[in-house]
Amino acid sequence: MNGIAMPSPSSPLLPDERLAAGAARLATRYAGHFAPETVLGLLADSYTRLAEQARIRTHLVVLAEQLTAERLDAPARTQGLVSGPVRVLFVCRQNAGRSQMAAALLAHRAGERVTVSSAAPPADEVEPHIVQALTEAGVDLADAYPKPLTEEVVQAADIVITMGCSDACPVMPGRRYLDWPVADPDGAPIAVVRDIRDAIDARIAELLTQLAS
Repeated sequence: MNGIAMPSPSSPLLPDERLAAGAARLATRYAGHFAPETVLGLLADSYTRLAEQARIRTHLVVLAEQLTAERLDAPARTQGLVSGPVRVLFVCRQNAGRSQMAAALLAHRAGERVTVSSAAPPADEVEPHIVQALTEAGVDLADAYPKPLTEEVVQAADIVITMGCSDACPVMPGRRYLDWPVADPDGAPIAVVRDIRDAIDARIAELLTQLAS
């Protein structure tokens, strides 16, 4: 299958032995589409990408498996092997807060109508004021982890939204690209973070209206 590079015979073993269980799950999930060696190599690469900038590695194994699944879904979706709801990707390379806020808000508002992900610098924890502002709106940040911006992740998206960070994304045919210029919540007081949350939420409401029509 195109889009995923096969690991070479000299590919290193998994960087963390705890990844073996995830590799087995993914190999079973994608049996008939990807060879186990392909899954193994991509899982090791996903873990390495996440570990490069992570100071705390408690959840790296789980996050690496999730990222690998998204990267495997991309070519499978592109070639029509899997289908599903509209996929929206939020991108902010300068700060994880904006993309995580947007991803969490959209997932909360859209439910199963939309599949949401975010790409940003790996973050060990979310800014407390961001957590507070989203909690006040009844939004859970549990699954809104940012991931490295890979070509496969962009390929899997139907809509790619940059967060006013002057980010450049790989341009793929057939994708819709939007830019939402919103302020940076990093280090901002809670009142400002609430305003940023509301500004993002208003744009999400407009996006959902467009998708519904």
